[in-house]
Amino acid sequence: MKFTKMERNWVMYDVGNSALVLLNTSIVPIYFNAINTGASSAELVTAWANAQTVASLIVALLMPILGSLADYAGNKIKFFTGFFLTGVVLCLAQAIPMSAMAFLVVYVLCTISLNSSMTFYDAMLPDVTTDERMDRVSSSGFAWGYVGSTIPFILCIALIFGGPSILGLDTLTCTRLTFIITGAWWLAFTVPLLRTYQQRYGKEREHGAQGVLHNIAKTFTGLLDTCCRIAHDRVLLVFMIAFFFYIDGVHTVISMATSYGAALGIDSTQLVLALLVTQFVAFPSAIIYGKAAGKFGTLRMIIVAVAAYVGIVLFAAFFLKSATEFWILAILVGMFQGGVQALSRSYFGKIIPKEHSNEYYGFFDIFGRYASVMGTLLVSVVTSLTHDPSLGVLSIGILLVVGFVMLVKLSSMQKAAA
Repeated sequence: MKFTKMERNWVMYDVGNSALVLLNTSIVPIYFNAINTGASSAELVTAWANAQTVASLIVALLMPILGSLADYAGNKIKFFTGFFLTGVVLCLAQAIPMSAMAFLVVYVLCTISLNSSMTFYDAMLPDVTTDERMDRVSSSGFAWGYVGSTIPFILCIALIFGGPSILGLDTLTCTRLTFIITGAWWLAFTVPLLRTYQQRYGKEREHGAQGVLHNIAKTFTGLLDTCCRIAHDRVLLVFMIAFFFYIDGVHTVISMATSYGAALGIDSTQLVLALLVTQFVAFPSAIIYGKAAGKFGTLRMIIVAVAAYVGIVLFAAFFLKSATEFWILAILVGMFQGGVQALSRSYFGKIIPKEHSNEYYGFFDIFGRYASVMGTLLVSVVTSLTHDPSLGVLSIGILLVVGFVMLVKLSSMQKAAA
């Protein structure tokens, strides 16, 4: 399938932001553990889980309101640009030497900006393509994001491992420079989208001071109307409930994998290289998922991915003890994470009204972010109480099963209605 210019530039943003996502899930937890000296493995996992929880909670609270405001014609690109530029600045700021707690604060703020920009980015999908092409475009975004992010990541790894001998810099300094490389990459691959994006769907807005106040007032009443519309749309409601539960497992596995592996004593080199393999596996897997959705149905392929994630969590809890098992885990995650995220994004885009896409994606983000809050918080609490990270990982399996059951129910509803 040949992309239009708008579709191609939209996909390129996934290439840009995925570099920071990969850095955050691989090198950053290891760097945080290195500067947070004296903490136990359980304390490190708990601190990292708490940071993820705070970031997810703030995004979940902000996005429905800002998303509704962004639905007014011409606003979406403004909100996207604001959060994106803030994220780039904060990404670069993490290169400054600072205490572990100060770093964690900057990291949380950067993560909030990144995830907020991605909410507006997701809501651009109905503007840049059609329903018929949405699965393929969304899957291509994740796919190229995975493989494209490996280029700056390999540069970062080469700097960390080769910098001390070649440049004469210590490992921590080389690690800090990776934030500069990643921030520059993120910026470069976002510029084309900023220059060409045009909002096709949007609510008409009033101008002038009184008009602005009226727009804000309508935003809050509109949020209530959207809640009512979601509650009365059984397909949309059941999907969002299912998404709330199953994306919990997906996000938690992604965000906690490196921290969990480090807590088990797996060598940091093995952790980073295994996650690099995840990106290469995820590239063809996401493309295949996009094509399979056209043949077997989007919802059916989401169900397959969630079932696979149940097995992945069980494997991580009971069998992950060494670097070999972590490599197996990384490959399994790469096979399914891009597919389930891409198809969830595109399936949602097909069943919502296009002119309210940002508002609906704001609620989509509430369900996704609160699920992430619940997942990482659950890992934190269970790990703190039991002092066993494996039990913390196992606890999220229940949520994945609930999501799977709800998806099966949704599938049955659609068959009955056909």
